[in-house]
Amino acid sequence: MRIGVTVFLTDQTIGPAELGRALAERGFQSYYAPEHTHIPVSRATPAPLGEPLPDYYSRTLDPFVTLATVAAAAPGIRVGTGICLAAQHDPLLLAKTTATVDLVTGGNFDLGVGFGWNKEEMADHGVDFGTRRDRVRETVLAMKELWSKEVASFHGDHVAFDPSWSWPKPAAGAIPVLIGGAAGPKLFRAVLDYADGWMPIGGRGLTQALPVLRAAAQEAGRDPDSLRVVPFGTEPTPGKMEHYQALGIEEIVFNVPSAPADQILPVLDDYARYVERE
Repeated sequence: MRIGVTVFLTDQTIGPAELGRALAERGFQSYYAPEHTHIPVSRATPAPLGEPLPDYYSRTLDPFVTLATVAAAAPGIRVGTGICLAAQHDPLLLAKTTATVDLVTGGNFDLGVGFGWNKEEMADHGVDFGTRRDRVRETVLAMKELWSKEVASFHGDHVAFDPSWSWPKPAAGAIPVLIGGAAGPKLFRAVLDYADGWMPIGGRGLTQALPVLRAAAQEAGRDPDSLRVVPFGTEPTPGKMEHYQALGIEEIVFNVPSAPADQILPVLDDYARYVERE
């Protein structure tokens, strides 16, 4: 089982290069960076995990610069977004950024995407909350065209461009796309429509959810075994690790608190015992 971590890196925490070296020294195999471009001061949208919203949401580093820095400090580590708010990006720019990260990491990049919860943040990007799911879908489909074709075009309701050249291409010709979110018919339809797997936030309820996802995959003509399921932002315990292994999970991402090095490194030391037993 691949063991990774996610942590909100900010201007007040351990730096990405130091984190990358610490992960490599302890044998961790992946790192996922979250994303928020900004947090509007006037916000009516309640935070999913409760209020007050932690300060690190508004101080989060750019995920792609962060991932490239971590990867440079820890050669061979797999990096990814957990998650990228794809509806808030220009698809042409996001396709180039993600393909570049994939290229410079030697194909060790996963694109975790999510639909987002902060209506005010989206509005500042010109995104209507009600269209966010459709925008994410079209953004991913458009990027797949740009990643895979020498001359690419796309015409949807929210994303449109005429035949164009765009390089670099991903190292393996494609970038795995994982959709983050809670289990449910709507999310599973999205996974089976245009993604390669699911990132269940917190990792709870998999015993019930995985059979539903796998049955839906079979009905949709997708190979259930081809879908990656990556429990994300979970807290490690021996029983949980064994449970995930029994479910066929091949990667788990531990949540690490947003903090300076002197607080994060002891947590990594503690979590490393789960890496050593694999």
